[in-house]
Amino acid sequence: MDTALQHLTDQIRTATAAKTPLRIRGHGSKDFYGEVTQGDLLDTRSLSGITSYEPTELVVTVRAGTPLVELEATLAEKGQCLAFEPPRFGQVNGSGGGTCGGMVAAGLSGPARANTGGVRDYVLGVQLLNGRAEHLTFGGQVMKNVAGYDVTRLMVGSLGTLGVLTDLSLKVLPVAPAEATLVFQVDQAAALAQLHRWGGQPLPLNASCWVQDDTAPGAPELLFVRLRGAAAAVASATQKMLQDLPGQTMDNAQAGADWAASRDQRLPFFTQPTGAEPRVLWRLSLPQTAPVLNLPWAQLVEWHGGQRWLWAPVSAQQQLRRAAAEVGGSATLFIGAGAGTTRASGIFDALSPALLAIQQRLKAEFDPAGIFNPGRLYPNL
Repeated sequence: MDTALQHLTDQIRTATAAKTPLRIRGHGSKDFYGEVTQGDLLDTRSLSGITSYEPTELVVTVRAGTPLVELEATLAEKGQCLAFEPPRFGQVNGSGGGTCGGMVAAGLSGPARANTGGVRDYVLGVQLLNGRAEHLTFGGQVMKNVAGYDVTRLMVGSLGTLGVLTDLSLKVLPVAPAEATLVFQVDQAAALAQLHRWGGQPLPLNASCWVQDDTAPGAPELLFVRLRGAAAAVASATQKMLQDLPGQTMDNAQAGADWAASRDQRLPFFTQPTGAEPRVLWRLSLPQTAPVLNLPWAQLVEWHGGQRWLWAPVSAQQQLRRAAAEVGGSATLFIGAGAGTTRASGIFDALSPALLAIQQRLKAEFDPAGIFNPGRLYPNL
């Protein structure tokens, strides 16, 4: 066992014996996300480095504390990428874009999520330290390697409440040979309707974003659609879509910068608005076919309608969660105004009794002393 892993193992053993909570942290780029962060710091940054990379097999194995930007730079040298475009919030606050372990633990994906899949679709295997300080391996380096319960995917989005990730095996993909971004001036209802029509056709749709651009004269309502794939397919789709709906093609350099800003929440929309009542950033996860929601706050719509962002007061939580639930979705308080306010609001939708019981049993199995990120995902978990 290497020195870094041994140190973390010893720290977990000591914390378990004393039942001392541990706060698992890499770069801290997602400290804002979840209910609370509390306990003694368990720093994963010493677990760094790419331990195996087979470009021809489209598989990379990386230690959990490896900076995400380091992994992406290595993949880019071989013309490959993480297709789900994980957000790099840390580039904004100076922490380096987050770590690979944090990427998996948070389970967040970027603009291409609706067409390429999410984080859990690309995690092939994990190694982790559980609450007994046992170093366990789940999955491997191929897709068909799961017999029984798929613990690998269970770790995605668990926010470190079940174990300390140490190593990750990920599926990667080649960078698409061609790309184009189209922009159309349409309202939200027309944008969603057109995206649904295009979604039923053999078009290389990769990402979409609808927003009202308050920084431009007249505050136009704009739909951005990104195409990726073979050059002939992208060219053909571009021609067809511009015939279906009047619009224009963006310069790829400018479009690339805008998509990166959307991915990392650096667009003007994601600047917290000022006002008498503080607003927080809400994330609505909805079926793509959900209609425009009758809400009084401006929205940014991604994933062909499946993800919708808005700034609204904490006091609007019941209204937002009811509106989301009525169309089969959920609402998450993504970025709060402060730790106390955020916790009181309830970050995630409440679990049903059956799901809560499953979560409690999983927590008891992986972390019997309850030391890992207590209360980060749900209170008392």
